[in-house]
Amino acid sequence: MSVLQRYAGIDQKYANPDSSKIVLIPVPYDGTSTWGKGADKGPEAFLHASENMELYDIETDSEVYKQGIYLTEAIEENSTPDAMVEAVHATVKGFIKRNKFVTLIGGEHSISIGTIRAFHECFDSLTVLQIDAHADLRKEYEGSPYNHACALYEANEKTNLIQVGIRSMDISEKRVMNEEQVFFAQDIYLDDYWMDSAIELMTDTVFITLDLDALDPSILPSTGTPEPGGLLWYELLTFLKKVFKEKNVVGFDIVELCPNPMDKSSDFLAAKLYYKMLSYKFEN
Repeated sequence: MSVLQRYAGIDQKYANPDSSKIVLIPVPYDGTSTWGKGADKGPEAFLHASENMELYDIETDSEVYKQGIYLTEAIEENSTPDAMVEAVHATVKGFIKRNKFVTLIGGEHSISIGTIRAFHECFDSLTVLQIDAHADLRKEYEGSPYNHACALYEANEKTNLIQVGIRSMDISEKRVMNEEQVFFAQDIYLDDYWMDSAIELMTDTVFITLDLDALDPSILPSTGTPEPGGLLWYELLTFLKKVFKEKNVVGFDIVELCPNPMDKSSDFLAAKLYYKMLSYKFEN
Protein backbone atom coordinates (compact mmCIF):
# COMPACT_ATOMS: atom_id res chain seq x y z
CA MET A 1 0.00 0.00 0.00
CA SER A 2 1.75 3.12 -1.18
CA VAL A 3 -0.16 6.23 -0.22
CA LEU A 4 -0.04 8.88 -2.93
CA GLN A 5 -3.41 10.58 -2.49
CA ARG A 6 -4.19 13.42 -0.11
CA TYR A 7 -6.22 12.72 3.03
CA ALA A 8 -9.95 12.95 2.24
CA GLY A 9 -9.13 14.56 -1.09
CA ILE A 10 -8.41 17.92 0.57
CA ASP A 11 -6.85 20.75 -1.40
CA GLN A 12 -3.07 20.58 -1.72
CA LYS A 13 -2.62 23.79 0.30
CA TYR A 14 -4.02 21.92 3.34
CA ALA A 15 -1.88 18.83 2.72
CA ASN A 16 1.57 20.41 2.70
CA PRO A 17 4.12 18.54 4.87
CA ASP A 18 5.70 21.78 6.11
CA SER A 19 2.65 23.88 6.95
CA SER A 20 0.24 21.15 8.12
CA LYS A 21 -0.24 20.96 11.89
CA ILE A 22 -1.42 17.34 11.70
CA VAL A 23 0.38 14.29 10.34
CA LEU A 24 -1.42 11.04 9.50
CA ILE A 25 0.74 7.92 9.22
CA PRO A 26 -0.82 4.73 7.76
CA VAL A 27 0.68 1.46 9.05
CA PRO A 28 -0.86 -1.46 7.09
CA TYR A 29 0.59 -4.19 9.30
CA ASP A 30 -1.05 -7.49 10.28
CA GLY A 31 1.91 -9.70 11.12
CA THR A 32 0.87 -11.11 14.52
CA SER A 33 -2.93 -11.18 14.64
CA THR A 34 -4.32 -14.52 15.79
CA TRP A 35 -7.95 -14.66 14.66
CA GLY A 36 -9.61 -12.28 12.23
CA LYS A 37 -7.08 -11.27 9.58
CA GLY A 38 -7.25 -8.14 7.46
CA ALA A 39 -5.99 -5.26 9.63
CA ASP A 40 -3.36 -4.59 6.97
CA LYS A 41 -6.25 -3.53 4.71
CA GLY A 42 -7.56 -1.13 7.37
CA PRO A 43 -5.68 2.04 6.37
CA GLU A 44 -6.72 1.79 2.72
CA ALA A 45 -10.38 1.25 3.64
CA PHE A 46 -10.21 4.11 6.16
CA LEU A 47 -8.75 6.47 3.58
CA HIS A 48 -11.32 5.51 0.96
CA ALA A 49 -14.15 6.12 3.44
CA SER A 50 -12.60 9.47 4.39
CA GLU A 51 -12.84 10.62 0.78
CA ASN A 52 -16.62 10.14 0.98
CA MET A 53 -17.11 11.99 4.29
CA GLU A 54 -18.37 15.54 4.79
CA LEU A 55 -15.57 17.76 6.11
CA TYR A 56 -17.76 20.15 8.09
CA ASP A 57 -18.33 18.96 11.66
CA ILE A 58 -21.74 20.06 12.96
CA GLU A 59 -20.98 19.58 16.67
CA THR A 60 -17.86 21.75 16.76
CA ASP A 61 -18.97 24.05 13.90
CA SER A 62 -15.55 23.57 12.33
CA GLU A 63 -13.60 22.32 9.32
CA VAL A 64 -10.55 20.89 11.04
CA TYR A 65 -8.82 19.86 7.80
CA LYS A 66 -7.96 23.56 7.36
CA GLN A 67 -5.40 23.12 10.16
CA GLY A 68 -3.55 21.05 7.57
CA ILE A 69 -3.40 17.25 7.47
CA TYR A 70 -0.33 15.73 5.83
CA LEU A 71 -0.80 12.11 4.77
CA THR A 72 2.58 10.37 4.77
CA GLU A 73 3.70 7.38 2.79
CA ALA A 74 2.60 4.18 4.53
CA ILE A 75 5.07 2.39 6.77
CA GLU A 76 5.28 -0.95 4.98
CA GLU A 77 8.00 -2.61 7.02
CA ASN A 78 6.74 -6.17 7.64
CA SER A 79 9.87 -8.31 7.61
CA THR A 80 9.68 -8.91 11.40
CA PRO A 81 7.59 -7.46 14.25
CA ASP A 82 10.79 -5.94 15.71
CA ALA A 83 11.60 -4.14 12.46
CA MET A 84 8.04 -2.81 12.16
CA VAL A 85 8.13 -1.44 15.73
CA GLU A 86 11.45 0.29 15.11
CA ALA A 87 10.27 1.79 11.81
CA VAL A 88 7.13 3.19 13.47
CA HIS A 89 9.16 4.49 16.42
CA ALA A 90 11.65 6.33 14.19
CA THR A 91 8.99 7.84 11.94
CA VAL A 92 6.74 9.00 14.79
CA LYS A 93 9.62 10.48 16.76
CA GLY A 94 10.79 12.38 13.71
CA PHE A 95 7.43 14.07 13.26
CA ILE A 96 7.06 14.83 16.99
CA LYS A 97 10.43 16.59 16.82
CA ARG A 98 9.00 18.72 14.02
CA ASN A 99 6.19 19.82 16.38
CA LYS A 100 3.45 18.01 14.45
CA PHE A 101 0.29 16.57 16.00
CA VAL A 102 1.01 12.95 15.10
CA THR A 103 -1.77 10.46 14.37
CA LEU A 104 -1.67 6.91 13.00
CA ILE A 105 -4.12 4.51 11.42
CA GLY A 106 -3.44 0.77 11.64
CA GLY A 107 -2.98 -1.98 11.18
CA GLU A 108 -3.06 -4.24 14.21
CA HIS A 109 -2.43 -3.00 17.75
CA SER A 110 1.27 -3.95 17.82
CA ILE A 111 1.97 -0.78 15.82
CA SER A 112 1.30 1.16 19.03
CA ILE A 113 4.41 -0.22 20.75
CA GLY A 114 6.77 1.91 18.69
CA THR A 115 4.39 4.87 18.71
CA ILE A 116 4.02 4.95 22.50
CA ARG A 117 7.78 4.49 22.93
CA ALA A 118 8.36 7.61 20.81
CA PHE A 119 5.81 9.68 22.72
CA HIS A 120 7.22 8.50 26.07
CA GLU A 121 10.69 9.63 24.99
CA CYS A 122 9.43 13.05 23.90
CA PHE A 123 6.93 13.97 26.63
CA ASP A 124 7.36 14.00 30.40
CA SER A 125 4.75 12.43 32.72
CA LEU A 126 2.85 10.82 29.85
CA THR A 127 -0.52 9.19 30.37
CA VAL A 128 -1.47 6.53 27.83
CA LEU A 129 -5.23 6.22 27.54
CA GLN A 130 -6.04 2.82 26.06
CA ILE A 131 -9.62 2.39 24.84
CA ASP A 132 -9.91 -1.30 24.00
CA ALA A 133 -11.77 -4.57 24.55
CA HIS A 134 -8.54 -6.41 25.41
CA ALA A 135 -5.94 -5.74 28.09
CA ASP A 136 -2.97 -6.41 25.74
CA LEU A 137 -0.62 -6.74 28.74
CA ARG A 138 1.23 -9.94 27.95
CA LYS A 139 5.00 -9.58 28.25
CA GLU A 140 5.43 -12.00 25.34
CA TYR A 141 3.08 -13.93 23.08
CA GLU A 142 3.89 -16.58 20.49
CA GLY A 143 7.59 -15.99 21.10
CA SER A 144 7.62 -12.20 20.59
CA PRO A 145 7.27 -9.15 22.86
CA TYR A 146 6.06 -7.27 19.75
CA ASN A 147 2.82 -9.20 19.35
CA HIS A 148 -0.55 -7.43 19.31
CA ALA A 149 -1.32 -9.13 22.65
CA CYS A 150 1.69 -7.26 24.12
CA ALA A 151 0.77 -3.83 22.74
CA LEU A 152 0.45 -2.11 26.13
CA TYR A 153 2.93 -4.07 28.25
CA GLU A 154 5.70 -1.50 27.84
CA ALA A 155 3.28 1.39 28.40
CA ASN A 156 2.13 -0.26 31.62
CA GLU A 157 5.75 -0.45 32.80
CA LYS A 158 6.88 3.05 31.80
CA THR A 159 3.87 5.40 31.58
CA ASN A 160 0.67 6.20 33.45
CA LEU A 161 -1.64 3.70 31.71
CA ILE A 162 -5.42 4.10 31.97
CA GLN A 163 -7.44 1.26 30.41
CA VAL A 164 -11.07 1.79 29.36
CA GLY A 165 -13.60 -0.70 27.99
CA ILE A 166 -11.69 -3.88 28.85
CA ARG A 167 -13.80 -7.02 28.70
CA SER A 168 -11.38 -9.79 27.70
CA MET A 169 -8.01 -10.82 29.18
CA ASP A 170 -5.80 -13.71 30.25
CA ILE A 171 -5.22 -14.50 33.94
CA SER A 172 -1.51 -13.71 33.47
CA GLU A 173 -2.40 -10.12 32.59
CA LYS A 174 -4.24 -9.69 35.88
CA ARG A 175 -0.93 -10.09 37.70
CA VAL A 176 0.63 -7.02 36.06
CA MET A 177 -2.52 -4.93 35.67
CA ASN A 178 -3.09 -1.89 37.89
CA GLU A 179 -6.78 -2.56 38.48
CA GLU A 180 -7.32 0.84 40.12
CA GLN A 181 -6.68 2.36 36.69
CA VAL A 182 -8.84 -0.07 34.70
CA PHE A 183 -12.42 0.71 33.76
CA PHE A 184 -13.93 -2.62 32.81
CA ALA A 185 -16.88 -2.61 30.41
CA GLN A 186 -19.12 -4.37 32.92
CA ASP A 187 -18.46 -1.63 35.51
CA ILE A 188 -18.80 1.28 33.10
CA TYR A 189 -22.29 0.05 32.31
CA LEU A 190 -23.36 0.68 35.93
CA ASP A 191 -21.31 3.79 36.76
CA ASP A 192 -22.55 7.26 35.80
CA TYR A 193 -19.29 8.87 36.91
CA TRP A 194 -16.67 6.63 35.28
CA MET A 195 -15.58 9.28 32.78
CA ASP A 196 -14.71 11.80 35.50
CA SER A 197 -13.02 9.07 37.54
CA ALA A 198 -10.83 8.09 34.58
CA ILE A 199 -9.86 11.68 33.79
CA GLU A 200 -8.90 12.34 37.42
CA LEU A 201 -6.27 9.58 37.13
CA MET A 202 -4.62 11.17 34.08
CA THR A 203 -1.62 13.48 34.04
CA ASP A 204 -1.88 16.65 31.97
CA THR A 205 -0.25 15.08 28.89
CA VAL A 206 -2.18 12.26 27.20
CA PHE A 207 -1.65 9.95 24.24
CA ILE A 208 -4.73 7.95 23.15
CA THR A 209 -4.53 4.50 21.62
CA LEU A 210 -7.95 3.46 20.39
CA ASP A 211 -8.58 -0.12 19.36
CA LEU A 212 -11.83 -0.19 17.39
CA ASP A 213 -12.90 -3.41 19.13
CA ALA A 214 -13.61 -1.18 22.15
CA LEU A 215 -16.82 -0.37 20.32
CA ASP A 216 -19.74 -2.75 20.41
CA PRO A 217 -19.87 -5.03 17.34
CA SER A 218 -23.47 -3.91 16.76
CA ILE A 219 -22.01 -0.64 15.47
CA LEU A 220 -18.53 -1.81 14.40
CA PRO A 221 -18.39 -5.49 13.41
CA SER A 222 -15.32 -5.24 11.12
CA THR A 223 -12.50 -5.82 13.59
CA GLY A 224 -10.25 -8.76 14.38
CA THR A 225 -11.98 -9.88 17.58
CA PRO A 226 -15.47 -8.32 17.88
CA GLU A 227 -16.22 -8.71 21.60
CA PRO A 228 -19.84 -8.20 22.76
CA GLY A 229 -20.65 -5.53 25.32
CA GLY A 230 -18.65 -2.60 23.99
CA LEU A 231 -18.96 1.17 24.00
CA LEU A 232 -21.55 2.91 21.83
CA TRP A 233 -20.97 5.89 19.54
CA TYR A 234 -22.17 8.83 21.65
CA GLU A 235 -20.81 7.31 24.84
CA LEU A 236 -17.35 7.15 23.30
CA LEU A 237 -17.60 10.66 21.81
CA THR A 238 -18.74 12.14 25.12
CA PHE A 239 -15.72 10.64 26.86
CA LEU A 240 -13.26 11.69 24.16
CA LYS A 241 -14.58 15.25 24.09
CA LYS A 242 -14.07 15.54 27.87
CA VAL A 243 -10.52 14.19 27.61
CA PHE A 244 -9.59 16.59 24.80
CA LYS A 245 -11.15 19.51 26.69
CA GLU A 246 -9.56 18.82 30.07
CA LYS A 247 -6.16 17.41 29.05
CA ASN A 248 -3.41 18.11 26.53
CA VAL A 249 -3.79 15.26 24.07
CA VAL A 250 -0.49 15.14 22.19
CA GLY A 251 -1.36 12.43 19.63
CA PHE A 252 -3.41 9.31 19.00
CA ASP A 253 -3.72 6.15 16.97
CA ILE A 254 -6.70 4.12 15.77
CA VAL A 255 -6.11 0.42 15.15
CA GLU A 256 -7.69 -2.94 14.28
CA LEU A 257 -10.03 -2.04 11.44
CA CYS A 258 -10.47 -5.26 9.43
CA PRO A 259 -12.61 -4.16 6.50
CA ASN A 260 -15.40 -6.30 5.13
CA PRO A 261 -16.01 -5.70 1.40
CA MET A 262 -19.73 -6.43 1.90
CA ASP A 263 -20.23 -3.81 4.65
CA LYS A 264 -18.58 -0.39 4.59
CA SER A 265 -20.18 0.93 7.79
CA SER A 266 -17.19 0.11 10.00
CA ASP A 267 -14.80 1.83 7.58
CA PHE A 268 -16.95 4.94 7.66
CA LEU A 269 -17.24 4.88 11.45
CA ALA A 270 -13.44 4.75 11.74
CA ALA A 271 -13.10 7.66 9.31
CA LYS A 272 -15.70 9.71 11.15
CA LEU A 273 -14.16 8.91 14.54
CA TYR A 274 -10.72 10.06 13.39
CA TYR A 275 -12.14 13.34 12.11
CA LYS A 276 -14.17 13.83 15.31
CA MET A 277 -11.05 13.41 17.43
CA LEU A 278 -9.21 16.01 15.36
CA SER A 279 -12.21 18.33 15.61
CA TYR A 280 -12.16 18.06 19.41
CA LYS A 281 -8.41 18.66 19.53
CA PHE A 282 -8.51 21.84 17.47
CA GLU A 283 -11.97 23.08 18.46
CA ASN A 284 -10.59 26.17 20.19
